Amino acid sequence: MNTDIRVVVADDERMVRTALRVILDAEPGLQVVGEAATGAEAVSVVRELRPDVVLMDVRMPEVDGIRATEQILGSLGAPPRIVVVTTFENDSYVYDALRAGAAGFLLKRAAAEDLVQAVRLVARSDSLLFPSAVRGLAAEYGRRQASAAPPWVGRLTEREAEVLRLMTAGLANAEIAERLRVGPATAKTHVAAVLAKTGARDRTQAVIAAYESGFVTPG
Repeated sequence: MNTDIRVVVADDERMVRTALRVILDAEPGLQVVGEAATGAEAVSVVRELRPDVVLMDVRMPEVDGIRATEQILGSLGAPPRIVVVTTFENDSYVYDALRAGAAGFLLKRAAAEDLVQAVRLVARSDSLLFPSAVRGLAAEYGRRQASAAPPWVGRLTEREAEVLRLMTAGLANAEIAERLRVGPATAKTHVAAVLAKTGARDRTQAVIAAYESGFVTPG
């Protein structure tokens, strides 16, 4: 049975796709199984190949990375984890992609080891990818989306509220368990409850929800 993390690379620049493929294919346990040059092609390739992770350029012709992310996550019962690959860190397009369901983002100028770490991390899905960068985007753009506190804020238990704050700080399940002095299974249960109550697909979505609801404030 193949246990490799299967990756699709979507970028309108061939050189970028080639560079990402070379880096990832050189790593044990990682395999680039497909490429796409447009958002529309990315949706088609992902539906056909069912990868574990998609590296998605946010700005592509025909269908951009935001819309492609929405289509992929909305059409597959067990969708892949999507990482937005971008030139600019402080970009409203990136934030919109995260709101659409991307698990995190990565700068095109990132070092090879950061790329590999990002793919492995989102495939494992128990940690927030580059938490300080995600928090920065959420703090910058989340308040623009802010409205009255949604009902889920009042439904969180005291412990769940604490867990959400720790998730927003970027702590993984094991770190949450250590901080709260509970077992790993208990921490995982609390995280699952937070995701269910906030309606978040994953930790990144929970962070966005925390900022946009006013549950967490910048600073």
